[in-house]
Amino acid sequence: MKRLTTIEGSAVPLPIDNLDTDQIMPKQFLRIIDKAGLADGLLYDLRFDECAAPRADCVLNKSAYANARILLGGANFGCGSSREHAVWGLQQFGFDAVIAPSFAEIFYSNAMNNRLLLVQLERDAVHALVREATRTPGASLLIDLESQTVRSASGSTYTYPIGARHKRMVIDGMDAVDLTLASLADIESFERAHFTRHPWAQVM
Repeated sequence: MKRLTTIEGSAVPLPIDNLDTDQIMPKQFLRIIDKAGLADGLLYDLRFDECAAPRADCVLNKSAYANARILLGGANFGCGSSREHAVWGLQQFGFDAVIAPSFAEIFYSNAMNNRLLLVQLERDAVHALVREATRTPGASLLIDLESQTVRSASGSTYTYPIGARHKRMVIDGMDAVDLTLASLADIESFERAHFTRHPWAQVM
């Protein structure tokens, strides 16, 4: 899989705190047995009214933010149930990254395991990016995954934390299984040494 070292594109501001996975991907869109069609369900109740008509005041329905690759969210983004469909829906809608002050733990793991980059910045930094995206729709952000920085169109630069394991997973396109297999030689070496010391423990 091709290495992912930068994500560049416009950002859509959706600074709603405690936006949970039930809102991100409502239950009626979980009845499929594959990942197809989840973009239609993404944040459905925010995007559409009770008659299934697009809400004019929803930022995700505004043409100025069409094709945005980055979502600017609020604190505790992705809380609630552990449904992985929320991550898949965000990706199918076109998002490659979410920037927020904090993320729910399970959502964070699900996202990184699927190569959706989650960038955690201080609340003031996120608010500054939201103001810029609101003031100048379509303005581009550049996320450098290797240097762990976000640069806005105005030139402001922010550094974000990320664990070495998750950083490698996103850059190299690895899931948890791939990451384990990358250490297969070390695992097999450990097994050989272990059963040499404890041959009675080996299952024949």
